[in-house]
Amino acid sequence: MTKQDIRVALTIVALVLGLGWAIGYGIGLMTRPASVVPENPPHDALKSPARKAPRSGAVSGDTRYPDYEELYVNDYADLLDPAAEDRLRDKLIALYGHNGVEMTVLTIDTMGTYGHGGAIEPFATGLFNNWGIGDAERNDGVLVLIVRFDRKMRIEIGAGYERAWDARMQRVIDAGFLPYFRRDEYQEGIEAGVDETIRELTGAYPGAWDMGTAQRGWSWLARAVDRIGEWVLSLLLVPLGGAALWVRRYLRNRTRPCAQCRTPMLRAGEEADDEHLDGGQRLEEYLKSVDYDVWHCPDCGHIDIHRYKSWFSGYGACPQCNYRTLSTTSTVLSAATKTREGRKRVEYDCAHCGHHDSEIRTIPKISDSNSGGSGRSSFGGGSSSGGGASGSW
Repeated sequence: MTKQDIRVALTIVALVLGLGWAIGYGIGLMTRPASVVPENPPHDALKSPARKAPRSGAVSGDTRYPDYEELYVNDYADLLDPAAEDRLRDKLIALYGHNGVEMTVLTIDTMGTYGHGGAIEPFATGLFNNWGIGDAERNDGVLVLIVRFDRKMRIEIGAGYERAWDARMQRVIDAGFLPYFRRDEYQEGIEAGVDETIRELTGAYPGAWDMGTAQRGWSWLARAVDRIGEWVLSLLLVPLGGAALWVRRYLRNRTRPCAQCRTPMLRAGEEADDEHLDGGQRLEEYLKSVDYDVWHCPDCGHIDIHRYKSWFSGYGACPQCNYRTLSTTSTVLSAATKTREGRKRVEYDCAHCGHHDSEIRTIPKISDSNSGGSGRSSFGGGSSSGGGASGSW
């Protein structure tokens, strides 16, 4: 690659990166909602002495509220598979750890099971207060309640939120939950809706609290594309991929001057290439890990050999001969479990020089999401005055 090729490539990369940063930054600024949730939990949020055991018994006549088995996800309507429960739990644990906000998800079959036959609003408010969701002083808890066969849901929020938050929770329900629920895609809807609720509360999606504005913008754009459909992503990737391939092909095939006499050089054919390649280089071409182009000057006979790595090769560079002819194989010796680490043997073999090496690696324990969340077993004693929003499908 000549100096001119490098300048052209660097210019294109700089333009693409600059445009990408500008797009992400602009979207990040436009999509960041105002938030009253603190970026970090107060010191006493994790060590509050006001922790209370869950209350139970008849409340408001014959209504009896379900008890909770854990603080984050209680899927009594069986709408979530175990993997989805783990994903939701991890997000809600992270939300609490980063912002000190207690948010919980509850699914039930019908409210009638618990002696309630009316609207969902008083049932959700009573349940919220019965459990004591949120910090007792800040009253910043959030309850996401889905009643499957009544085809109703509600986001109940603590008394610490202003009334303006009702409209914000309504937007979350209408855009995040209900489009999926109307197609009976409950698991997808709960996961998408919880993400949107967390974003509305904190100004960022789960795991993106520490992102910069540009990163947050691209995160929002990726989720928007995912919601619209994979075909939109294809429409974006096809021209970008085509442009990248065109640039690569242009830089590879463009006529280049001889470094000695400045005469335009000629590229040799595939068979003529091999006359100027050594054994290792020919093997790289055979394995399709590297492709070589040989350019020769018709006047002074100067030869240039250009090396192009394959994007999708399974071969790496050999530490002994430096050719890209090293293959890797892994063998599990003992599987990892939740209580102990596993072990696997990784072997390296070079098809050119015969170099062989192996090492034993440790496989981390399988994480158990249920053990997270600061070891908490009860909510913080918060209350709701009936704020939030509801939806039906």
